[in-house]
Order: sequence, then C-alpha cells, then structure tokens
Amino acid sequence: MGRSGLRVKLPEPVARIYRATADLEAMYPGRKFTPDGHMVGSIGEVIAAEALSLQLYPASQPIHDAYDDDGDVQIKLTAGNRVSMYACCHRLVVLRIVSPEEAEIVYDGPGQPAWDAAGKMQKNGQRPISLYQLRNIAAEV
Repeated sequence: MGRSGLRVKLPEPVARIYRATADLEAMYPGRKFTPDGHMVGSIGEVIAAEALSLQLYPASQPIHDAYDDDGDVQIKLTAGNRVSMYACCHRLVVLRIVSPEEAEIVYDGPGQPAWDAAGKMQKNGQRPISLYQLRNIAAEV
C-alpha cells in the first residue's frame, strides 16, 4: 500500500478504448463518449491487477474484486472526481483515468476510513466519496 499518486500505464487494449473516446469527443464537440457501467469496472480491475499484482475474483463477486497476500481488495475506477461504494471493504484501490495512456492510483489503503468518510446512502444503495477526500485519507493513513 502507500502508492497514492503513482501513475500506471494502461494496458494497450484499454489505452485504445480511451484514445477512441478522445477522438470521438474531438470529432463531435459537446458530446461525451465516456465508457461506463460494467466496462469501466472491468477496466479498473485489470489495470489494478496488472499494476499491483492482484489476483482477480470471478466477475460479480460481492464486495471484493481481487485479492493478494494481504487480503481482499475492492477496486474502483473513474474519469471523474468521485466514486461510490456499496459496502465497506478490507482494502480499497481507487484509480482515476488521467489520459488515454495512464491512470493514477488515487487511493490504496484500508476500506474502513473511506467508508466512514463517505456520504449518506443514496437511493441506489451506494455511498459517494470524492477523490479529494480519498487523497486526504491516504495522507493520514
């Protein structure tokens, strides 16, 4: 742990997706082509697995997406400024896409402090937390 702020290279097939997104947005100003949903979740999982030597659980595993010798890991990816959590987790890794080629590890630490700092439960059953808050928690942990 303690890798907050570290930049990691995106796997080439993932980089192609984000380059295509940037190309589409340049061709059609005012339109967003941000990948979302299951695709972003899976992208985040493979980026974290490669960058942090994690083993992935099968898809749709409740709460945790991967594990290593230190235990279970929940992985979140965003191109924005916040993520949402369904439940507290053992370890939380949050990545942010910073370019079509790179992601930043915003948070890699215990899940409890992030869960405690997250906002109120939304109607969709998730609690949001800003990347700013996660960076502050990372600096304290």
